[in-house]
This record gives sequence, structure tokens and C-alpha cells, in this order.
Amino acid sequence: MTQDRDPAREMYRPLRRIFVGGVLLCLCLSFVRWRIDGPRVERLRAAVVDAVVPQVAWILTPVSATIEMAGSFRTYQQLYRQNQDLRRELQQMRAWKEAALQLEQKNARLLALNNLQLDPKLTFVTGIVLADSGSPFRQSVLLNVGARDGIRDGWAAMDGTGVVGRISGVGRDSARVILLTDTNSTIPVTIQPSSQHALMVGDNSPLPYVDFLEPQELVRPGDRVVTSGDGGVFPPDLLVGQIVEGRDGRMRIRPAADYGRLEFLRVLRFGDPERVEGPGSLIPPPTPPRVEDDLAASEGVPGDG
Repeated sequence: MTQDRDPAREMYRPLRRIFVGGVLLCLCLSFVRWRIDGPRVERLRAAVVDAVVPQVAWILTPVSATIEMAGSFRTYQQLYRQNQDLRRELQQMRAWKEAALQLEQKNARLLALNNLQLDPKLTFVTGIVLADSGSPFRQSVLLNVGARDGIRDGWAAMDGTGVVGRISGVGRDSARVILLTDTNSTIPVTIQPSSQHALMVGDNSPLPYVDFLEPQELVRPGDRVVTSGDGGVFPPDLLVGQIVEGRDGRMRIRPAADYGRLEFLRVLRFGDPERVEGPGSLIPPPTPPRVEDDLAASEGVPGDG
């Protein structure tokens, strides 16, 4: 089966070959002449450049822009890598800063525990807070000291500033501290400077309220609250907190201790008060009358008759 051929295409095919060959020949001659060194060739080259370059300058604009974009992209990649490195270093520095702050706070609390002035008769055991109760209905913490350290129920626990709570439950190597904000906590306190006696009652809120306070007119927000020592529950004159007025208009106590950052607690060894079972040396037994006193008494009495 024969295919139909276009006569016009067959006629222009030789002409197209001649034209392509002539163009290639001109290009080759131009290349060879361009590479030849000589004054005339140099002048011709300069004339061609001066005539052609301004006409094709608009073609070089996107090429130059593309080259600049490529250079800017490489610069952006370098800046991005540097930024990532700086972010990692900044994160590491923040971690070191946090560790330094924690060590500084821990050191400050330890220094505060060492410098706290208490009754010289009181001794103490310092323990580390292991965990809290984790319950909204019971507020307590666990210490790493227990019966092997001589800890007993009812002893007061303090941080570097004020009273935190009391020991309630002692194991061999641990002890639980009921905080003053717990509902099971009720301690007698004294409000200064009015010297009013009252009870500090916890209600699972950050501010325990004051109960059995009479008269209330003598107590104002900002008054200092210390333990009274009544009933032998706590030693007297331990700092508890400060009087504030609650939203309900009730007198409450802002604890001096920072319950949000309990790390070390000092447990005060506060023994039971000494009991006097017998007269002992306080009240000596009655002495029998001497013989000389009896004779003097008999001589001084007139006889009958």
C-alpha cells in the first residue's frame, strides 16, 4: 500500500537541508574566527558584543534573578541550620538554667532550715519529701524518715519558714505528714499582737479558717499566727502564717510554708510533758518534831495549881 506524499514538502526538503547546513557552516566559521587572535578579529568581536548584548540584556534578567534566588536559597538553608543549632543550644541552656534554679532553691531551703531559730531544747530530724497524697480529699506528704529515726506520731513538721503539719502514721523507713490544710487538721494557735487564742481548722482549701475566735474585733488581716502550745499538740511560738479575710468574709490563715514546693521537712522532737507522779523533791515529806522543841514547848506551858 502506497502512501500519499505532499509535493510541496518534497520540494522544500532539499532547501531546508541546504539552509541548515549553511547555518551550521556559518556557526563553525564564526567560532573559528572568534577564536583567532588578531586586532581585526578583536575589533569585530567587540563590535558584535556591543551590538548584540544590549539587545539580549532582557534575556539575561531572569537568568540573573534565578542565580540570585539560588544563592539566596543556599543562604536560607545555612541560616535555617544555624537557627536549628541555636534552638538546640538554647533548649540545653534552659535545662541547665532550670537545674541551676532548682539547686539554688534547694540550697536556700537548706540554709533556711539551718538558720531557723527555735527553742534550743527542741531537736529535729530533716527528711526529704518523697510523694504527696495525690487525692483532693486528703492532703498529706510522705517523708523518708520513720521509726528507725525515732519519729513519733503527733510531732510537728516544718519547712524553712513555718509549720507544715504533723506526723500521722509512722513506718520503719517512712512517715506521713498531715498538712494543716487537711480536713483532719485542727491545731490551737495564738494570734499576735492581740494574743487571742483560737483554732486553725483545715478544709482542703489553701486557706484554713479560724474557729472559736472571741472577740473577733481584735483580730485584723495581717496579724501573725503562731502555735499556742495548748494541749501539748505543738510546741509554742512556731510560725503558722498570717490572718487574711476570705471571700466569704471569714477570717482565714495564709500558711507561711509554701505547700507547692515542699522538698525538705524538719520534724521536731517534741516529747510529752513531764508528769509528777509523787511529791518527789518538789514537795518534801513532813519531818517529825524534834525532842528539843517538845521540851521547850512543855517548859513554857504553866502547870495546874
